[in-house]
Amino acid sequence: MPQRDDERASVPKGASPTSLDEMSAPVTVDRSTRRRVVAASFIGNFVEWFDYAVYGYLAVTIAAVFFPESDPQTGLLLTFALFAISFLVRPIGGFVWGHIGDKVGRRTALSLSILIMSGATFCIALIPSYAIIGIWAPILLLLLRVVQGFSASGEYAGASAFLVEYAPEKKRGLYAAVVPASTAAGLLLGSLIAGLLTTLLDDDAMSSWGWRLPFLLAAPMGLIGRYIRTKLEDTPVFRELAAEDETIKAPVASLFRLHWRLLVRAGGAVLLNAVGFYVILSYMPTYLSAELGLGATESFLATTIALITYIGFIFLTGALSDRYGRKKVLISASVTFILLTVPAFALLGTGNFLIIVLVQILLGAMLTLNDGTLPCFLAEMFPTRVRYTGFAVSFNLANAIFGGTAPFVATFLIATSGSDLAPAWYLVAAAVVSLIAVALSRETSAEPLRHE
Repeated sequence: MPQRDDERASVPKGASPTSLDEMSAPVTVDRSTRRRVVAASFIGNFVEWFDYAVYGYLAVTIAAVFFPESDPQTGLLLTFALFAISFLVRPIGGFVWGHIGDKVGRRTALSLSILIMSGATFCIALIPSYAIIGIWAPILLLLLRVVQGFSASGEYAGASAFLVEYAPEKKRGLYAAVVPASTAAGLLLGSLIAGLLTTLLDDDAMSSWGWRLPFLLAAPMGLIGRYIRTKLEDTPVFRELAAEDETIKAPVASLFRLHWRLLVRAGGAVLLNAVGFYVILSYMPTYLSAELGLGATESFLATTIALITYIGFIFLTGALSDRYGRKKVLISASVTFILLTVPAFALLGTGNFLIIVLVQILLGAMLTLNDGTLPCFLAEMFPTRVRYTGFAVSFNLANAIFGGTAPFVATFLIATSGSDLAPAWYLVAAAVVSLIAVALSRETSAEPLRHE
């Protein structure tokens, strides 16, 4: 990423703590520090979404291992139900990690969350199958998914706040785009490994041990991420607040008492991200293979190609939001989803591989208009004293209710309606809500970060 050693936030000399309300930290951040900040923010989300990708891409195999007595569609529904239930704990995690991040420090919260998350992911690989321990197999899977959901709930918000508070003022959107790029990279590696395993191994090998291999990778990746994070200082603006004893004792209470309107608008803005991300990037391989009859290898290949282009588009939209504003880019995302989602899903039903790849690239590009802009938009929306909490609570509430349930809802809507276009209409509804929420929010791209 482009760096400039001389970029800093400007605060008049001798400014008092109360005059810092509309100012960023007067601290020069060198190029080496910013590189390490980017790496630290990248790897945590990478590990988190690598796990979610593997779980989603290997859902059919996981269903056979943990729910072998169910028919294939019921087993798939139960597997996605566990995926959704694990998200219910995310709002609780948002409150906890938000409190730690705003009271103790961003670095502390991020260092702890990646350790817990990678440990739980590693342990999933060690769970015996239903054939060995019966009902305890899905129970243990659920418990570990809940631990994952709790730990991961502070990751996206914390990494976004970390980057925005370290970034040059006019490049906050570009820097914050590292967070969704890291999620896509995690999904990409998950897709590649899942595709490789399904190509090289037969069904028996996949069910007995093959599906476990990707989860084992979480431990070394998590330890590397924690090591990088512990070598960094906290963000300049947070250190400034802490030095002046200006942090809030109860960030959650302050958020709901003073900033509840921001919280409501933020939750609405997140809705398209929550539904779109999980339907387009996580659920799509299962949709293509289980619902449209495309081969598993072709499904993984199409999603992999789309993810590669998605990562490139993410940084473009982050830069566009710096130039034209967060609201314009986010509104464009909602409008394109409202107009193009149903026709795009109709084209997926043609079964033509080239058309499927092109449609997935289009859907991914549409999603980046939202995903590449949203982290900076949410971080700028909340003041420094409650930034981590506001971001974590709004993001995780929306993802708990609508994101984690998206694969289950999509599968359920198809089963009950009989229409393969049902997930597309669900996406359109989410886009309408996000459009309204963003339209009611103010533009923050040209403003300094607020402290209160």
